[in-house]
Amino acid sequence: MKLRNLFLIIIFLFNINNSFACKCIEVGKENIVEYGLNTYDIVFYGELIKRDTIKQTYSFKIIELFKGIYISKTIEGVSEGSDCGLFPDKKGLWIIYGNFNKDYKLSLSMCSPTQSQDFGPGWPLPPEFKRDKFGKIIEPTETDYKINDLEFKIESLRSFIYQLEQLRAYKLSQNKISENEKNTIYNKGIIISLIINMLLFSILIYIFARKRFSSNKQISK
Repeated sequence: MKLRNLFLIIIFLFNINNSFACKCIEVGKENIVEYGLNTYDIVFYGELIKRDTIKQTYSFKIIELFKGIYISKTIEGVSEGSDCGLFPDKKGLWIIYGNFNKDYKLSLSMCSPTQSQDFGPGWPLPPEFKRDKFGKIIEPTETDYKINDLEFKIESLRSFIYQLEQLRAYKLSQNKISENEKNTIYNKGIIISLIINMLLFSILIYIFARKRFSSNKQISK
């Protein structure tokens, strides 16, 4: 029963906060990766290695970078207390979509597709209330809440894998574009080099022909 009550309190508090404080754009699952890539400064797959609940700071180890330029393998972040601010709560693997603040610290939002392996994005809905044959409401049991929590974790893991696959496909497509651009530049360089060489060769032929013509003219005199 304690688990059920705690669950309801969390849902209630979250709904109050979401109703009166933070408003997010609704984005379908099939579009969240594209939305995240277009909206945020940096996108990466990483591991939460440190968090300070007093200072509201945290550190991620970057495993794979999909968007943005960041030289260090560790990135520092801070929760600035905004209505939609997100403070990562559990160490482990995460997919991060973030922006940089004025101090070049990572800042996360609840409205982003950011998620850990076993939570989010989004929030778990409570189990449905059922009715008996007389129409009386049957409250969910503790087992119902545990099953509901497990189903949410499974769905979160599916979302995590889906996002990671989509981000890797995006990265691969960008690498192909870069390679094609390199080949295009290389081919243009070859063409320009050939044109320059042909011009130089033509000039040399012209100079040689003029010298020969001058020599023949002097001999004839």
